[in-house]
Formats: sequence, structure tokens, C-alpha cells
Amino acid sequence: MTASKSQLSSKNFSCSGWRTKGEKQIYQRDAALRAADEHAQHFLNERIAQMQRLTGLLDRPPLAVAPYDAELFGHWWHEGVEFLDLFARKLFYDQKVIELITPGEYLKRHPTNQVAIPSASTWGEEGYMRAWLNDKNEWIYPHLQVAQERMSALAEKFKKLGVGGKKSWATELKIRALRQAARELLLAQSSDWPFILRAGTSPDYARRRVKDHLLRFISLHDQLTSTSIDEKWLHEIESRDNIFPSADWNYWR
Repeated sequence: MTASKSQLSSKNFSCSGWRTKGEKQIYQRDAALRAADEHAQHFLNERIAQMQRLTGLLDRPPLAVAPYDAELFGHWWHEGVEFLDLFARKLFYDQKVIELITPGEYLKRHPTNQVAIPSASTWGEEGYMRAWLNDKNEWIYPHLQVAQERMSALAEKFKKLGVGGKKSWATELKIRALRQAARELLLAQSSDWPFILRAGTSPDYARRRVKDHLLRFISLHDQLTSTSIDEKWLHEIESRDNIFPSADWNYWR
């Protein structure tokens, strides 16, 4: 009996051979988990040392913020989920110097703080916006700006739509159209499209996605403001892109 990689959800080879361009080694699960355990311990040790260096320099306990792209754990890094699990367990059971806390909980404990405005930065090339704003994708942003302004105008125009009482079929249809307009705008604004255009991996696909979502948004805007809503077409695009099922157009007010 055999099974494909996707059926087993297994990893066949380790990250090896790329430096020497040699053959990849077979993935050894036990060795990988030992490495994840070592990495979790090292990360914990470094955070403890960091907090110990900062303690006494501030008038309150120091705070280290650790934001990560979630797809790193388990996608790009196969043992990333295990690393997080091991790190959390070691932090809770093996030491008393630091604790896990959310930014909100820290602010509740220490509500008075110096106001600071962080510099604009990204994880992209050279640390700023170059990957998302350059000669290959700059054409997107004027269109997104106009769509954003039109969405704000829709939110203002229909701010009281559906408030209180029983909703008629016509009202429900407008609510559906407004929610779909919000979805199309959010999908058009996805940072993946300019990033793909810059990288050149599948530019035709990225270009098509931007245009498709913007054109649908424009059609919905026109139907809500000057014509009538095409329920059959609306149902079709709802079934195609139904992310954020409870999208609230009032967010754009």
C-alpha cells in the first residue's frame, strides 16, 4: 500500500545540499525535533539575557514584542509549530525571569507611557516600501485610492441602511452588494499583488487579480449609486469570493 506525500502530509527531504548543490538528505523527524528543542532553548536564553540587560534601565519591567508572519511556522519552517510549543512550555516551566503577555495586558499594568511614532519600515527588500512601490506596480495605487474614496462615500451614503426593524428584500440586496464591494476592495488592496509584480513570479496573474477586483468594485459602486443591483451577477461573484462574510461597510466611514 502506498500513499502520496499530500496524503501523508509528510516531509521527504531535509533542508540540505543547497550549499554544495549535492543530493538532499532524507528527512529525520527525531533529529528535526531535537533541533527544534535546541532552537527553542536558545531563543528563550536570549530573551532572558535581553530582559536582564534591560531590567533597571527602565522605570518598569521591559517588554519585548515578537511579531512574526504566521506562515513561517509550519509552512516555511516545517517544525515551526513544535518550536512554538516547546518555547512556550520551557518559558512557563523552566524559568521565572520572563512571562508571556499581550501588549494590551502590559498597557493595563503600565498605562502611562512615552508617546513614540515608529519609523515606517517593512520586512521587504532594504527594509522600506521598495518591494510594494516601484516602477512595476506603481500603476495600482491611483486606482486603489479612487476606490477607497468611493467606498468611503458608499459608507456615508448607506450608514443607516438596515438599522432597526425588519429588512425588506431590497434592503437585504443592498447590504449584500455593500459587503461584496468591501470584499472586492480588500482583495484588490492585497499586498501580494504588487509584491508578485515586483518579483516577476506570476505577474500576469497578479495584474489580472487587481483588475478583476477593481472592475467588480466599480460595477457594484455604479449599481448602488446610479443603476440597479444585478442580483444574479452579485450571487455569482459572492460565490467566487466570499471571504469576510460579515464585512461591514461602515468601517470606511
